Amino acid sequence: MVLYLFLGSSSIMERKNVTTVTEFILLGLPLSYKLQILLFVVLSVCYVITIVGNTTILVVSLTDAQLHTPMYFFLSNLALLDICFTSAIVPKVICNLISGSKTITFHGCLAQSYIYFLFGTTEFLLLAIMSFDRYVAICHPLRYGTIMKPKLCLKLILCSWIGGFLDTIAQTILTFRLPFCGSNIIDHYFCDVAPLLKLACGDTYLIGMLDLILASSLVLGSLLFSMVSYSCIIFAITKISSVAGQKKTFSTCASHLTVVFIVYGSCIFMCINPSKNSKIDSTKIVALLNSILTPLLNPFIYSFRNKNFKDALKRTIKKKTFIQ
Repeated sequence: MVLYLFLGSSSIMERKNVTTVTEFILLGLPLSYKLQILLFVVLSVCYVITIVGNTTILVVSLTDAQLHTPMYFFLSNLALLDICFTSAIVPKVICNLISGSKTITFHGCLAQSYIYFLFGTTEFLLLAIMSFDRYVAICHPLRYGTIMKPKLCLKLILCSWIGGFLDTIAQTILTFRLPFCGSNIIDHYFCDVAPLLKLACGDTYLIGMLDLILASSLVLGSLLFSMVSYSCIIFAITKISSVAGQKKTFSTCASHLTVVFIVYGSCIFMCINPSKNSKIDSTKIVALLNSILTPLLNPFIYSFRNKNFKDALKRTIKKKTFIQ
């Protein structure tokens, strides 16, 4: 099946001769049938746990008044991002594994690519904001209430969402305006920009450079900001006189840094792409782990280990039980 692309500067004859596919085939990972079934089970279980865990954070954070603080406001937004981020990729992968069909429509590919990069980019910015929140809480505890006011928290969240939207929308529009008139096989398990550009018939140099510049500036910029914030936090921890206080604060900081290293480390690894010629491209595996592992671990790292959240969860369960 083909459809005609109407390009503004082309003549009528040129427009009739330019065609593009209406669907793509996601090549995925070259696995045996048994491994596909195993992967289907693992991904399904991880996805259910991810949705339940992050939804729990959202519900408890919104309903329990004691969690109406800047930290849990940011965590509830992170939970929402994780739900949307993993839902953009994992359900389609699960469906393809069990059905054997690897096709995705042109518009479905467009939507998947945009949603994936929108929420992924927004999460980078949100992690930087959360590092700033922890910096103020630990390094300036007496001024925390006056600095992290609700209006500022709301503005910071809006900035992260707007930043993610602006960073993603341009490259998505430019990528999908390209003519795809050759192969429709995407060498990936989702509609990533890099393998899509390889299928395009037009000149992709400018789009590739734009993607590189935007991604590098946002990822490296937010990473640098987070590292500076956590460096200041670690320096402040060393000044705490109580050993127990040092351990408690450092434990919280270390768990947050774990998420930062996983998210940024996987992204940088995929950009470096050291195994292009391997039988199974390791970047696919890392991207898949990033799509499911980070959203799965975030509830346990940020919330379920926290005493205040566990107490709030118990109160919420008691309320629901009492109402019923």
